[in-house]
Amino acid sequence: MARNQKPVCACGGKAYGECCERFISRAAMPQTAVELMRSRYTAYTLRDDAYLQATWHPGTRPPLPITEDGTKWLGLEVRRQAQDGDAATVEFVARYKIDGRAHRLHETSRFVREDHRWFYVDGSFPERI
Repeated sequence: MARNQKPVCACGGKAYGECCERFISRAAMPQTAVELMRSRYTAYTLRDDAYLQATWHPGTRPPLPITEDGTKWLGLEVRRQAQDGDAATVEFVARYKIDGRAHRLHETSRFVREDHRWFYVDGSFPERI
């Protein structure tokens, strides 16, 4: 990396400091479900269970720990997004490795906005074609 080059955010966006860091550090709140989804992916790469738990809807939030040892996240592709008022979906594919074996997580996530704040609710897994 060049001396003045900033590290790219794990979500594939801009430099981390201009992308997901503001959300993960709690300096700002994601204004869209896509911003929340991208910041949650980045939190998985950082193994930041506190952020993941805080952004998971209380009605579906799992107990800690959320992240798993040995998972190496490799990349994120956002495929589709849709919003209808205070509900949204984001379809994505996340690539990762466990014990050197490559995997893909293809999910359509559901989000809700309550009190001006987005939360991850749950996800479904589209069938392979």
